[in-house]
Order: sequence, then structure tokens, then C-alpha cells
Amino acid sequence: MPAPLPSSRSIIVRVEGTAYMPETQMGPEITALLDAIQFDSTGLVPVIAQAKDGGEILMMAWMNRDAVAETLNTGRVCYWSRSRQSLWRKGETSGQRQHLIELRLDCDGDCLLAVVEQEGVACHTGRRSCFFNRAATGSGTWDVTSEPLISPHDLYKTGPSNE
Repeated sequence: MPAPLPSSRSIIVRVEGTAYMPETQMGPEITALLDAIQFDSTGLVPVIAQAKDGGEILMMAWMNRDAVAETLNTGRVCYWSRSRQSLWRKGETSGQRQHLIELRLDCDGDCLLAVVEQEGVACHTGRRSCFFNRAATGSGTWDVTSEPLISPHDLYKTGPSNE
């Protein structure tokens, strides 16, 4: 188990336009950051994307070690698509990119928070946030709290994906 992480420490990254560098070519600082993350038995860690302005929670996704490394190296958020079993560079089909402002690791080292600058919408349904269903405990239903800002058909050049 890695050494305990300082609770107030965060990683601030702003390196737009840099090409992805394989982990074997990265400096010891990036490797040390990756080593501090507690990936699950499938090699994944959950990550919450939060808007830089206003703090709105945009989405939840997964990253593997390569996705975290690419995100830290390029400043453009990259996830792991469990359905496609491949790296998923947010916005590669929709144009709705996420630029990393800050990456934080929780107190247990097993969850990431990516503070991002979101281009357009974050949800594949065309909404700003994926969290648009609110529990209505009195009726036992989920109330929709926001409407799409763009149609999913217009959002994707090749049709809806698992973004």
C-alpha cells in the first residue's frame, strides 16, 4: 500500500496541445502520481468530472492507468470505455472536449476528481450534465431536471456512442 496522501494536495495540469507520451517516456513525477492511485481488480478507477466554473458535477466515468497518464500528459481528458474496451478521448466523436484544470485523488486513493473546462455538453443525451434525473421519493419516480441543449443526432457525426 502506498504512503498516505496529503489531504490538501492536488495536481494542477494545463498542457494543451501536447502529444501523448507513453508512460515509459514520462518523468518519475508522473509515474509517482500513477503509483499512488488504487486501481480496482480490473485496473480501473472511477473519476468524477466537475465543471471548473460553478462546480457542477458533469459526469462519472472510468480511467485505467494509460488514460490517467494521457490525461496528465496532454491536459485533455481521456477515459477508459468499458463497452469498447479502449481509450476514449472525451469529445473525439462529438467535439464536446474536456480540458483538465486540476486532478484530485480522494483520501483513500481510489477515486479521482477531474476539474475540467467543458466544451459544450458533457452527456451523450445532449444535456450539460449526466445527472439530470432526481429521485421523487413521494412518487417513486425519477424527475427529469433538465432538457437536452442539443439533440444526440446532431451531437455525433457517426451516431450516438457511449460518451
